[in-house]
Amino acid sequence: MKMETKRLILRELTMEDFEALHEILSDLQTMKHYPAPFDEAKTREWIAKNQARYAELGFGLWAVVLKETGKVIGDCGITMQNIHGQLLPEIGYHIHKKYQRQGYASEAAEACQKYLFERTAFHAVYSYMKYTNEASYGVAMKTGMRFVEEYADSVNVRTRVYAITREAWNTRHNGMHDV
Repeated sequence: MKMETKRLILRELTMEDFEALHEILSDLQTMKHYPAPFDEAKTREWIAKNQARYAELGFGLWAVVLKETGKVIGDCGITMQNIHGQLLPEIGYHIHKKYQRQGYASEAAEACQKYLFERTAFHAVYSYMKYTNEASYGVAMKTGMRFVEEYADSVNVRTRVYAITREAWNTRHNGMHDV
């Protein structure tokens, strides 16, 4: 699987991406909304888990690569997540702190929405995050997602949920060019 946007390539993660991905997932600032940054074993497990998702589901978190340089600057993709007791398709993303606030997460997330609505039968896609993760819910809103709910949970204290339906996505992209 390979998707292209104006500035990015999204492709399957490989173990060759370990160093670039570990630099992101082990960073305290980038992972401040997670229980803890990843150690090397957790990063390797993360890549392997996504490779298993590709084989089982046809999707997972993909490497986010800058077209201009070929550099891996993060991951973004679709995973099945337990969101308030339901197993739902969720778009998640991690972008290297040097590349944040430049629209890369939004661009990659838009490509993931397109993938989901053009290649699966799901009627909606979600993003969920810790209630303090303003940057993450900013990306969700920028990509057309709307606030669905906020609920208490043991991991995030409170989790915010955003979603876009197939109908809303079609309306938003009617007549628009590819991302």
